[in-house]
Amino acid sequence: MDRVIEKKYWNRKKLYMIAGIAALVGLIGASVYLTSGKSKLNVESDRITISEIKEGPFKEFIPVNGVVLPVTTIYLDAMEGGRVEEKFVEDGAIMKKDQPILRLSNTDLELQLANQETQVFNVLTQMQISKNNSDQNSINRQNQDADVDNALKEAERLYTVNTKLYDKKAIGLQEYQSSKNMYEYQLRRKKLTEQIMKADAVSMKQQVDQMGESYGQMKKTLALMQKKVGDLIVRAPVDGQLTSLDAEIGQNKNKGERLGQIDVTDGFKVRVDIDEHYLTRVFNGLKGEAVVGGKTYTLSIKKVYTQVTGGRFQVDMQFVDSIPTSIRRGQTLQIGLNLSDERRAVLLPKGGFFQGTGGNWIFKLNESGTTAYKVDIQLGSQNPDYYEVMQGLKVGDKVITSGYDNYTNVQELVLKKNAP
Repeated sequence: MDRVIEKKYWNRKKLYMIAGIAALVGLIGASVYLTSGKSKLNVESDRITISEIKEGPFKEFIPVNGVVLPVTTIYLDAMEGGRVEEKFVEDGAIMKKDQPILRLSNTDLELQLANQETQVFNVLTQMQISKNNSDQNSINRQNQDADVDNALKEAERLYTVNTKLYDKKAIGLQEYQSSKNMYEYQLRRKKLTEQIMKADAVSMKQQVDQMGESYGQMKKTLALMQKKVGDLIVRAPVDGQLTSLDAEIGQNKNKGERLGQIDVTDGFKVRVDIDEHYLTRVFNGLKGEAVVGGKTYTLSIKKVYTQVTGGRFQVDMQFVDSIPTSIRRGQTLQIGLNLSDERRAVLLPKGGFFQGTGGNWIFKLNESGTTAYKVDIQLGSQNPDYYEVMQGLKVGDKVITSGYDNYTNVQELVLKKNAP
């Protein structure tokens, strides 16, 4: 028996065709949506900031803050430890060099000084005794030498006389030989006495020299001890102002502990904090300007501290020509630190647009000022007021420099003026 086959209405070919048509319609719809829905946006002109591109003098600088400090600060440390017994001045006093500031006491140190003085006195006494003994010994040796000389002369005289008498057969051989022996004995005695005196002189000289060296060394030690005791009175090392004095009566201070500082008041420097981003561009001799009392003063970097703390490093700057008479220690100054020399450049005023574009593009107005469209730009250096334009804009162009929070996905802005 034959079976009737039902013909299918939705075959594969028709399904593919319908799917293709649907995809095409979707693409067209999306394109229309993107080009018509997001590409343009009406903006009220009084809600945006429009700036004009100009050419003018440009100098790259950064605003920084600095604290006024003395050019030279000398720290006062305790040379010797001790108890604060007396304060001669108070914090903030104007000091003269060697003027006493405070007095410490140190019983152990003072006792060591007394012992050293006793030792020096004992050595000096011993030296005097040795000198007296040497002088007495020298006198005895001289007396002995005089006796020897006298005995030698007498023996020589007798020997000479007996020699003549013996030649004339006036005396016997025994008497002659006796006088000869006595003369030779006195000669040997004279030589021995001279050798002894010479040896005594050398020995005494060595002894005196050794004691002299010992005495000199002990005197140096005594002088050092006297200086250490003298350091218990803390004095101003230079003329200046005493600041940060940290000492109270009865307080114990250890050796090397900070007591205060002396600020030399014949000049000032400015300690400036700078962001670490500029570390490679900052060097000695770099200049900046600060306005003090309505007058502009030039400063120059004298020292760069390369250690970075909390994302910042420090430099010391000094006034180049004149120092403001009104500045005081601890005062804060606002300084424009120059990172380049002044030059002519195409300038774009700063604005909120940079946060949304990173400086890569900007909305530029057409000639009639009715619309603004995206243009790619390239920016160079900057200062607190302007960007330097390298590419994408020319003098006379007008651009929108206010924030782009709602415009980042828009290609064109239509500027509308509010009706009066």
